[in-house]
Amino acid sequence: MSPNKVEKLQEPKPRVFYGYFIIILSIIILLPSFGIYDSFGIFLTPLLNEFNWARATASGAYSLSFILLGVVGILWGRMTDRYGPRIVLILCGLLIGSGYLLMSQVNNLWHLYLFLGVMVGSGMGGTWAPLLSLVSRWFSKRRGLMTGVVLTGLSAGGMISPPIINHLISNYGLSTAYLVLGGVILVLIVLAAQFLKLDPSKIGQSPDGIIEGNHEISKQDSDGYSLREAFHTPQCWLLLLMFSCLGFCFFSIVIHIVPHAIDLGISRGSAALILTINGGASIVGNFVMGRVGDRIGPRRVFNICFILTAVAVIWLLQATEVWMLYLFIIIFGFSIGGNITSEAPLTARLFGLRYHGSILGFAAFGFTIGAALGPVLTGYIFDLTSSYQIAFVVCIMIAIVGFILAAVLRPTEKIGGTI
Repeated sequence: MSPNKVEKLQEPKPRVFYGYFIIILSIIILLPSFGIYDSFGIFLTPLLNEFNWARATASGAYSLSFILLGVVGILWGRMTDRYGPRIVLILCGLLIGSGYLLMSQVNNLWHLYLFLGVMVGSGMGGTWAPLLSLVSRWFSKRRGLMTGVVLTGLSAGGMISPPIINHLISNYGLSTAYLVLGGVILVLIVLAAQFLKLDPSKIGQSPDGIIEGNHEISKQDSDGYSLREAFHTPQCWLLLLMFSCLGFCFFSIVIHIVPHAIDLGISRGSAALILTINGGASIVGNFVMGRVGDRIGPRRVFNICFILTAVAVIWLLQATEVWMLYLFIIIFGFSIGGNITSEAPLTARLFGLRYHGSILGFAAFGFTIGAALGPVLTGYIFDLTSSYQIAFVVCIMIAIVGFILAAVLRPTEKIGGTI
């Protein structure tokens, strides 16, 4: 079956480049979905207070959702390549929205695991690789920049959603908060999905809005690896490991930086501000390094940002005052934002666009593995030593490994070019 048979083959050619609408629609989907998903910690305490569950037991549902986000994301990426983004995002919107709506009725632990862990987690898997793959198809010369623009929606969601969620829970209760948020996210994603289109050629346009006939078709645009072919290349597994290093560093720090700051005697308010600054710094990293990646290649962005991550965590080892932690998180957030922005463009330069969603979904599963292992190992080291120092040294080593993997990465034989 040819890609995107569900999409109409011929549609009226719009006057304005439709890729800009793809950017707006992607932000509309990412901002609420990840904003609510990443704010699980705000829901956790009310859930524990209401049902008297153990913290580890309740948190296990979120861990399950994160695992499914990565695993099912491979399937969603494959479906995007075959059937287009519209049907995938409709299904994902229904899963996420229905999961949160049903959370308003939760009264048993297995409900939490089913509604949040399975339904929301599976749906979230389709909001990452399919959307970033879509941006890669619509933009070629400005792929890194536009990926960065889209990912500002994710970072902005992490800054905007927590106070809104806290207000809803505080004033209307947990069940009402889930009802409101579930309804909003279901409507937004399903409506936005109606206007998503897989390929600019289907509406008589070319990537970046270049006038038809003047668009130079590259090997990335015209050819590409299948997922099975990609499995047989060392680049695919290097990419998986690189993304694992990124996920490890990111979540090891983000999950534990606030408790670490409080252990240093810093107030809870000042410690919580660290995460807000991280979101702002990530947005800057999305924009700046996305643009830099278009000029020098996303592989070099990974080199730069992994070094910045290592330098930032080395500084963290010495940080004892709040201003030092703020400086750390500015550098750290910038570097993580730059690396995350470069994932989809680097995958496109290595394996082309034909099955980009499938391959990006598989590589992004590496990020999930690292994100799952990092916080657990960091917490385990703290439990053994009553300190984060060794854990932070491990994080530095992982960032250096990521730098080495990026340094040895080379173009694939079929696509060639620069990465």
